[in-house]
Amino acid sequence: MSDAVLLTEDAEGVRTFTLNRPDAYNSLTTALKEDLLAALGEAAADDAVRAVVITGAGRAFCAGQDLKEHVELLTSGDPAPLRTVEEHYNPLVTAVLRMPKPVIAAVNGTAAGAGASLAYACDLRVAAESAKFLMAFANVGLTADSGASWTLPRLIGYGRAMEMFLLAEPVGAEEALRIGMVNRVVPDGTALDRAREIAARMAAGPTTAYTKIKEAMLASAAAAVEEALAVEARTQAEAGATADHREAVEAFVAKRSPKFTGH
Repeated sequence: MSDAVLLTEDAEGVRTFTLNRPDAYNSLTTALKEDLLAALGEAAADDAVRAVVITGAGRAFCAGQDLKEHVELLTSGDPAPLRTVEEHYNPLVTAVLRMPKPVIAAVNGTAAGAGASLAYACDLRVAAESAKFLMAFANVGLTADSGASWTLPRLIGYGRAMEMFLLAEPVGAEEALRIGMVNRVVPDGTALDRAREIAARMAAGPTTAYTKIKEAMLASAAAAVEEALAVEARTQAEAGATADHREAVEAFVAKRSPKFTGH
């Protein structure tokens, strides 16, 4: 196993990021947060990357903040633990939400705290049967961060999200599927493969349209209907001007499969 805390692999236009601290359940140290943030920025800017998958090494997806590092910094008087939300977690969630291409979480095991929040920020979530989601902030005397107070209620509703935050009880994969927290539940050991299959399918699709869909959905999540309609009108005009749209229409008329280029 590599000593790198973040592994990167490219195939078929899909870039896969693997959080690589399996012995610590892929908990987030400063090094891992900074590596992932930089890597997300590089993926966003790379036209060869047409979809992104995020997963974890070993038995867990991500256990959230590395509490050992957190306690060491806290007890030493270092103010870093209090800055990490603004310096790391907020930018990470923003990078995923605003990534101009699809982002899929392959939740191979437990996702807790900021790790679960990272999965919620992704566009799609594929979960292994044994995966569990836990919002454990209250158990350590903290409140929500990493965007979960915004993303989670939009996935499962205000009341159910409040229950997860206040009671800190784990939600299994099948229940997560039932309430809309995840999109697919697959056998253990197959979450990454299934997520990559979906990502590869999307990487071969009209990626500019996906970008515009993400933009419109993000804008409408907290906007008045008039603003949402205005964003839809703008993004639809932008998507309609792409070569991919013309190709799709021509392919439909000619009764053939379209060949998308992302332009």
